[in-house]
Amino acid sequence: MKSHPLDFFEPFTSELPADKELVNERRQVRNACFSYVEPKTPANPSLIHASPEMMQLLGISNLHDEKRFSDIFSGAVTPEGSKPYAMCYGGHQFGNWAGQLGDGRAINLGKVEGVGGPWTLQLKGAGETPYSRNADGLAVLRSSVREYLCSEAMHHLGVPTTRALSLMLSGDSVLRDILYNGNPAYEKGAIVCRVAPSFIRFGNFEILAAQKDITTLRALVDYTIRHHFSHLVAPNKAAYLAFFKEVSLRSMEMVVHWQRVGFVHGVMNTDNMSILGLTIDYGPYGWLEGYDPEWTPNTTDSAHKRYRYGTQPELVLWNLVQLANALYPLIEAVEPLQDILDEYRKQVGVAQLDMMRSKLGLFEAKPEDEELVTTLETALQATETDMTLFYRTLSQFDPDSPEMGIALVGEAFYSPGEVKGAVADTWNSWFALYAQRLRKELATKEKRTEHMNAVNPKYVLRNYMAQMAIDAAEEGDYDVMKELFTMLKKPYDEQPSFQKWFAKRPEWARNKVGCSMLSCSS
Repeated sequence: MKSHPLDFFEPFTSELPADKELVNERRQVRNACFSYVEPKTPANPSLIHASPEMMQLLGISNLHDEKRFSDIFSGAVTPEGSKPYAMCYGGHQFGNWAGQLGDGRAINLGKVEGVGGPWTLQLKGAGETPYSRNADGLAVLRSSVREYLCSEAMHHLGVPTTRALSLMLSGDSVLRDILYNGNPAYEKGAIVCRVAPSFIRFGNFEILAAQKDITTLRALVDYTIRHHFSHLVAPNKAAYLAFFKEVSLRSMEMVVHWQRVGFVHGVMNTDNMSILGLTIDYGPYGWLEGYDPEWTPNTTDSAHKRYRYGTQPELVLWNLVQLANALYPLIEAVEPLQDILDEYRKQVGVAQLDMMRSKLGLFEAKPEDEELVTTLETALQATETDMTLFYRTLSQFDPDSPEMGIALVGEAFYSPGEVKGAVADTWNSWFALYAQRLRKELATKEKRTEHMNAVNPKYVLRNYMAQMAIDAAEEGDYDVMKELFTMLKKPYDEQPSFQKWFAKRPEWARNKVGCSMLSCSS
């Protein structure tokens, strides 16, 4: 009798070349897509929380024995049929080629057949791999809570994303320097089981191109098309171009969703770009509090702000250029790749404007819409204005009473006393334009409100909320985390019982560690 209900299989390892070295030591890996590696045995694994929805999708809702579940998804026991492995990939980090990177703290258990097709299960924080560089391959509770909550929250927001099955304590103490200031401290170790159809990234292709290993590069592209873009059929130059075009479209869809909900990834390196257009690697992410296109949640990026909110669509294009360079050896022509990149550049602006129309409740495209959006962005920056609260309350705007606009969205202002004089004039001018534009729409106010509330979330995982869950969890209290998990499953619903979370960031959280900017330390 099997000890668990999971049937693991893994075409990635059966169809692609493996690292010939089996010793788990840090090294440069060549002519391979992955290395076999076993997870570190945790000291005392215990389950904090598991997603009922993901358990159902994976067909393991009947896995009630908490000890067996903890053993499998903490890495304590390698389940039957699983041959754990870590992927080899490279990447551009903050605009510079970083060489080999790879799964330094993620270990893939393999695929299982579930609802919606095969799902890859990956343990993040399960120990060292050949790609760990100078790290220990482990993760701490604070970063794991953030990833567990956010990946599921993003899914329910309608943003393409990897998912999360479970959050475990490992029972180990992990040394981390959270502020990078030379004062490391021990924190609780944790493991997240991440779930996605695939964890292949742009960097998987980049490392092979950089190594001039065209044979393995071709094998990886053919594998990716065969398993994840099978509608493209024959692996040839035409299929490779169609593949690149579809990746660009999926990536554009993902980043426009980020802009819609005010999400800032924080570490948009090419090794953090999913080939499936999924949000991946939840490190120092954040949601806009006050609307600020220049904001980044990443302390490492605070000087140059490369990955700030306003430039995310451009950075996706930059990353696509790097992927195009990696695929060039298989296509051997610049012009068709450039055409796809040019099309992205043209279409992303169109997609963003369409997205803004939806946020504003506009059902028809009009010539003046671009000016309406531009002037709104100016108004939003005239005084610190909470993005989430503003758009949610805007759904109640009455175009017959534009003079009431400021009062309607008043709760979104962090400093209401500033909304006077020139600032008030800026806002009143915009509300007048908005009212004029709405009068050209045929939709009723009720229909517009319903539409706007379906694209402008009421609840998002603000950093201070995640930090409150982390602070409680560090004390062994998981109630806040569970409350947020439940609330964020229905982010567009009113949910009166959670009304306290529909509020601006409290002042105490403005500069508190973990509530504003974060480091990559996890």
